[in-house]
Amino acid sequence: MAKYVMALDAGTTSNRCILFNEKGEICSMAQKEFTQYYPQPGWVEHDASEIWQTQLSVARQAMKQVGATYEDIAAIGITNQRETVIVWDRKTGQPVYHAIVWQCRRTADMKDELLAKYPDIADSAYHKTGLVFDPYFSGTKLRWILNNVEGLRERAEAGELAFGTVDSWLIYKLTKGKVHATDYSNASRTLLFNINTLEWDDELCERLEIPKCMLPEAKPSSCFYGESDPEFFGGPIKITGVAGDQQAALFGQTCYTPGEAKNTYGTGCFMLMNIGDKPMYPNNGLLTTIAWGLDGRVEYALEGSVFVAGAAIQWLRDEVKMVDQSPDSEYFATRVKDTNGCYVVPAFTGLGAPYWDPYARGAIVGLTRGVNKYHIIRATLESLAFQTNDVLAAMEEGSGVKLSALKVDGGACKNNFLMQFQADLINAKVQRPECVETTAMGASYLAGLEVGFWASKQDVIKNWALDREFEPNMDAETRAHELGQWKKAVSKTLGWAKD
Repeated sequence: MAKYVMALDAGTTSNRCILFNEKGEICSMAQKEFTQYYPQPGWVEHDASEIWQTQLSVARQAMKQVGATYEDIAAIGITNQRETVIVWDRKTGQPVYHAIVWQCRRTADMKDELLAKYPDIADSAYHKTGLVFDPYFSGTKLRWILNNVEGLRERAEAGELAFGTVDSWLIYKLTKGKVHATDYSNASRTLLFNINTLEWDDELCERLEIPKCMLPEAKPSSCFYGESDPEFFGGPIKITGVAGDQQAALFGQTCYTPGEAKNTYGTGCFMLMNIGDKPMYPNNGLLTTIAWGLDGRVEYALEGSVFVAGAAIQWLRDEVKMVDQSPDSEYFATRVKDTNGCYVVPAFTGLGAPYWDPYARGAIVGLTRGVNKYHIIRATLESLAFQTNDVLAAMEEGSGVKLSALKVDGGACKNNFLMQFQADLINAKVQRPECVETTAMGASYLAGLEVGFWASKQDVIKNWALDREFEPNMDAETRAHELGQWKKAVSKTLGWAKD
């Protein structure tokens, strides 16, 4: 009997592999960071070959840690940074340009140009894809590559090139080019996929000038995709689960009932709420996205995306050198009783929900002579909670559901100061599970359910266990003041990079 399900967690700054047992416990984990490229302000790229090599090496490492062979692995689940665009040569399997990362804002002007050419494109795209018409999503990034790299448009139209998000790229490499596929949740993030018909949309592909022959086959999140080539792990392993990282986290947090929500504190912050088997279009800056396809059903979620969360703490560490290690931020933040009136808005690559301003840029406001590095570190941490509160307020308004508790995961949710401040701001309980690796866990559950490693979602729900619950402890007057000052700070950053 197989002992583990393998989760390949292809993140924005690192790749991980985690082996889970049937109790949902982590049996081994390996992780490796990869290079971030910033060719121009607001531009972000990755080397797709490095993504593949690091993902393969951590998978082998995780197996080695517990002495596992391919026969010990029931299935592979893949979860990934979502809107990142990779284009490769079908014959050689080599990328033809650097991956353009979801954070990259290079297509902000292209968005304006398309809106001028097709005045109804934003409304049409919203009702077909559930997405705001924004450079964040894959469609304009893919169009940029075809328009700006010499010879690629002709090669794409001739059927020589393949496009995919990172999940498709890893499936292609693992199967040695036999399978070019994605799942519904990742497809729903491209601006090219109709979430009502579950098909690539002819009109959107035509307007964005994307040849449909480049696109992967879209499949349910829990189904048989193919097998890994025996060369990689000593024998074939079935690939049976695929989901974008945030949808995988929603699944891993067992938010299977409409109205249940989770927030992931990773490079960005992403809040998703399960809304059941019908899409909803609140038109207030939130996205409607496919949560997963499972057991012949598709379920949907409302989503609010914050572009910079954990990345702001990395900025404190790497660029301004205020902390040596990210976890130190909690200790420094508690050295002072407040932020001394300063607010950090980390709009390094624009602002996501509910503002959707690609031209916003980061700012520290309210500086006085008494502000020191501890205040700035505290204000940076608090910015994650403020941005999350903005999204939650829009979500409660759009869905008509008042949350009683918010499940949290991702690296920064280990920060107790941040979680307490989050509970205070949203005036609701914050629940942190024992296993915060819910993104990888969700991918493993989707894969394991398909091969019978777990019999049903009820088996999965039994694995969820609470680590700590944070109760709100801030008076209404203080909360109102803080939120008012935050809104004022955000207003100073909007439209900064335009013209």
